[in-house]
Amino acid sequence: MRQPIYNRVVLKLSGEALQGKGYHGIDNRILISIARQIKEIRELNVDVAIVLGGGNIFRGQENTSMRGLDMDRSVADYMGMLATVINGLAMQNVLEKIGVPTRVMTAIEMQRIAEPYIRRKAIRHLEKGRVVIFVAGTGNPYFTTDTAAALRAMEVQADAILKATKVEGVYSADPLKIKNAKKFSRLKYIDVLKKGLKVMDATAISLCMDNKLPIVVFNLHREGNIKRVLMGDNIGTVVQ
Repeated sequence: MRQPIYNRVVLKLSGEALQGKGYHGIDNRILISIARQIKEIRELNVDVAIVLGGGNIFRGQENTSMRGLDMDRSVADYMGMLATVINGLAMQNVLEKIGVPTRVMTAIEMQRIAEPYIRRKAIRHLEKGRVVIFVAGTGNPYFTTDTAAALRAMEVQADAILKATKVEGVYSADPLKIKNAKKFSRLKYIDVLKKGLKVMDATAISLCMDNKLPIVVFNLHREGNIKRVLMGDNIGTVVQ
């Protein structure tokens, strides 16, 4: 019987991944599908942490000038961080309902609804088989949830970041707009930076490069893809 190639992973989910085909909010069908896939890989004894974005509710960087309002970038980013907490609680609720024990850990303290992020405690939760959901990014404005995913992955000693997207991997251009865009099966970190490919932001890529942390980019909306990535199937794009 084949064994997973990674023992501990951080799954990076954008807020847009949770909204499905809608313009905003959370699509319950998508949420349930993700939860089932996470349960499937937990049954392989793979430690799973999740970092969530909040773009389906509020995207800080893009809302600094919304409706003509000159909003301070820091304020907008904090609002975006709070949006990730909403997504994290929704994910926790669905996972718990299908029997997957979880803990939500937040970079911004809010004791009534989530635990404050403490590295050693997060590792202990993972060792006990709990899925840890990291919310509120790094707790600092001007840093994306991509950077938060890279940071948390290194802190909890993950073997890889699984970056879930709407397409099959990393392309030379947006495949939803350009039909002949080339898909890459493997890339080096430096190539991602030089080519300006939309994998993760430059800070996150640099962190992963400095610490030799692989990133696997794959299509979240194909049921079972998370398990396929963990089993080493040839899908998506590997950046290392």
